[in-house]
Amino acid sequence: MIQLTAPQLASATLSLPSSKSLSNRALIIAALCGDEPRVMNPALCDDTAAIVNALTSGSGDINVGAAGTAMRFLTAYFATREGTAVTLDGIERMRQRPIGPLVEALRSLGAHIDYLGQEGFPPLQITGTAMHGGDVVMDGGVSSQFISAVMMILPVLGGGTIHMTGDIVSMPYIHMTACVMSDMGANVEVCGSLIRVGQGYAGNDYLVEGDWSAAAPWYALAALMPHSPLTLQGLTHDSVQGDAMLVELGRKLGIASRFDAQGVTLDTSHFIGCCCSCFADMSSTPDLVPSWTVLLCLLERSFRMTGVRTLHIKESDRVKALREELLKLGYVLKIESEDAISWYGERVAVPQPAPVIDTHGDHRLAMAFAPAAVRFPGLVIRDPDVVSKSYPAYWRHLRQAGFTINRLAQ
Repeated sequence: MIQLTAPQLASATLSLPSSKSLSNRALIIAALCGDEPRVMNPALCDDTAAIVNALTSGSGDINVGAAGTAMRFLTAYFATREGTAVTLDGIERMRQRPIGPLVEALRSLGAHIDYLGQEGFPPLQITGTAMHGGDVVMDGGVSSQFISAVMMILPVLGGGTIHMTGDIVSMPYIHMTACVMSDMGANVEVCGSLIRVGQGYAGNDYLVEGDWSAAAPWYALAALMPHSPLTLQGLTHDSVQGDAMLVELGRKLGIASRFDAQGVTLDTSHFIGCCCSCFADMSSTPDLVPSWTVLLCLLERSFRMTGVRTLHIKESDRVKALREELLKLGYVLKIESEDAISWYGERVAVPQPAPVIDTHGDHRLAMAFAPAAVRFPGLVIRDPDVVSKSYPAYWRHLRQAGFTINRLAQ
């Protein structure tokens, strides 16, 4: 456990981690190309390490831990490795996260994949075989990673099309996959619910940019501590990452994003804080929901968010976890439906002055709740090391920004 005490103002120039989303896609594509392309500046975090280890270990038994992206992308990758047999598994939570729609799509392209436990869930036995390209129909409303996994292997299968049905979630991540594929020499086109993929990759090198998802808690701190000089290096204004939506979300609160060649500086000289209610569709940027939900509660700004249904099958059930942990801070989050949450000012007494936040094994929750120390001095975070999944330097960066962080006995 750690205990956090916030400074009067936060001040730091930080080099954010490389994007794990871009890294994971580029590494899979490089492996599909025979490792000829170089992936430069890859993320150094648990999720990316899970992919690197799986691609290089030569083991037939692969455990990706809590890395959901690795589970989905590696399932598709190993299905194409003719003559290779692997068992793909993860932690207990991974065995609760559905993978059936991806397996069915891959089977329609000739994959040999068997379930070793509950139907539709890991662990998987994958026997690589000579698959074929062609037309695939996939539900776009479950996980964009299922779509991306199939997209990335289609060039080495001779190309094909993906017809997405239903309400498509996290569309920016599908466009991100298309951009990485295109940069590495594939012919791919996304037209509404139809994705067309040509044959082959050129094997171009790929340079990974900074991670916009990692910027979310820093935008939150800028909102909670106006006039704090915060510069986030490695971020670009023309990023392919959907979470660059932070620029617009921040603007609505009065946070200006000033870009230069090094990154972005958060300007809160015109911060407006609490004003009108906020209504947002977060289906395109679900990873921002934890930080933005906590922030809006801390600002006592009522809100309603839709597009949250995919959060139920993340590293934790993030919707239920947010409700549980926000209650410890006195905020009564409403779960209106599977796809909508809201807060309209309902408060209860805080049971203790320094609440203890459980991370539920989820890196996004740990990072989202840390800024709450601005309002709750001495806030305690359990299992803080979960941030290694995407942002290992997070606590060190908070110290750099002026926070006091003390380790506590369990």
